[in-house]
Amino acid sequence: MTDEVKVEAAPGVFLSGNLNIPPGAKGIVVFAHGSGSGRFSPRNRYVARVMQEGGLGTFLFDLLTPKEEEIDDITRELRFNIPFLADRMVTVTKWLRTTDATKDLNVGYFGASTGGGAAIVAAAQLKDDPQVKAVVSRGGRPDLAGGRALRDCVVPTLLLVGGWDGPVIDMNKDALSHLSAKVKELRIIPGATHLFEEPGKLEEVARQARDWFNKYLDTPRQEHTASASEER
Repeated sequence: MTDEVKVEAAPGVFLSGNLNIPPGAKGIVVFAHGSGSGRFSPRNRYVARVMQEGGLGTFLFDLLTPKEEEIDDITRELRFNIPFLADRMVTVTKWLRTTDATKDLNVGYFGASTGGGAAIVAAAQLKDDPQVKAVVSRGGRPDLAGGRALRDCVVPTLLLVGGWDGPVIDMNKDALSHLSAKVKELRIIPGATHLFEEPGKLEEVARQARDWFNKYLDTPRQEHTASASEER
């Protein structure tokens, strides 16, 4: 079941989102869409369904308010403002900590296009949060995160790029070399362009992202309960 929610990003500024938590969810994946896109992106909604079927919660939200989108359609200044977008992701992550259904779940970030850069910056800013566990970038621009964020991003990070997306492959290779994460990987999806529109390619991306998050987000409930008991 999907819940429509609103997150207050600043006084009087609310972001709309779709929260889906399947029973027994192993973790939750926060989506950061690419430039000019939103929570209704067919590609991200498909990937979210695959993750939900794999036992993961998902949160797709609009990084910009309707008013901000109107301005950005003209100026295009916000969709490439990576620190601003990352700050929205951090705000959403903190909101998840206050919600009963999600407060105990480990968090992963799934970023597409410019959202890939924002996901890395958010993970870097929350590097001391033990519940932020993983990043996956789909056809993303992790290079836009900048050197400091790449050095501060220490969670397992997977970069997925289409084999026919030449310039973006090079950008991802460069970003990978600067990532400090001990677990990091660049995977090229053969025969895919930037949006993975070719038959079977988006399905492959969804499977690989799901498996990555299932591996790094899952926290055994018994261990968690035991440690909480010991603290008391």
